[in-house]
Amino acid sequence: MDILVVLEDNRGSLHRMSKEAIAGAQKMGGSISALAIGVNADAMAGELSDVDITEVITINHDFVSSYNADGYSDVVSQVIKSESPKTIVAGHSYQTRDFMPRVSAKLDIPFIPDIISMDDGIVKQVLNAKLNALVTTSADQVILSFQSATFSEEAMVTGSCLTRSIEVNLDSSIVRSEAEEPFQEDAGDVDLESAELIVSIGRGIEKEENIQIAFDLAKALGAEVSASRPVVDSGWVEPFRQIGSSGQNVSPKLYFSLGISGAIQHVVGMKGSKNIIAINKDPDAPIFEIADYAVVGDVLEIVPKLIEALNN
Repeated sequence: MDILVVLEDNRGSLHRMSKEAIAGAQKMGGSISALAIGVNADAMAGELSDVDITEVITINHDFVSSYNADGYSDVVSQVIKSESPKTIVAGHSYQTRDFMPRVSAKLDIPFIPDIISMDDGIVKQVLNAKLNALVTTSADQVILSFQSATFSEEAMVTGSCLTRSIEVNLDSSIVRSEAEEPFQEDAGDVDLESAELIVSIGRGIEKEENIQIAFDLAKALGAEVSASRPVVDSGWVEPFRQIGSSGQNVSPKLYFSLGISGAIQHVVGMKGSKNIIAINKDPDAPIFEIADYAVVGDVLEIVPKLIEALNN
């Protein structure tokens, strides 16, 4: 086995970032196996039945029926030992950040996280996303995690694969932690990395009292709400909603930008969005350079009318 992709369960279905990780593994080349853990392992394997990889390994043990860092790190470590993949990859999700460093420490395998490109070697961002760094390793094995939208799930090559169930030995004394369900880095109730529709707020919203129109638009669209750093720094919305180099990275099907100028620190967090609609009073706003649909106008005039039209 050349590559092992560690999959993530997202409320009973395969996490979007796991699909992106498979697309990345296919681009890297070689034989690919995927690892599905937990009570929904068979369902995740079913989603990959028409994808061109060698196999999906499934594990469903009482101690890892749902995510916990102790159990997952031990299970993944056991599989790596038995299957000996050269490269282990995963999406750079909250869950990966929680347990994968433990796997790295257990097996003494270097972990290179938050990769943004594999075109010319392993590339990741440094200095608050102001520079890109080329990373190399001489280790026989390496663990990699891909930043959201580094690869597109739509780029997965179709084909067929087998499913293989294996047994693992887990001691109850190993599992000393229990994750909240669903696993979140923050106490917030949104998972922006998995959201398909996002309404995002910038300084063009002008004041805290106007924030509600973004939530009203999101409700009408069935979307989640995010924000640029100035809005979060002002205390108008919770920090877990921040998008950008010092926040979250997302790649929804639709990113609706309200009054966001489009500074590079924000763009790096949403550049993988499939469709971008931007409303801004400034016709020269940088966000328009990447927007699929651009509306030059006042957010406070346009959005209420849009909400009314959607609700009708």
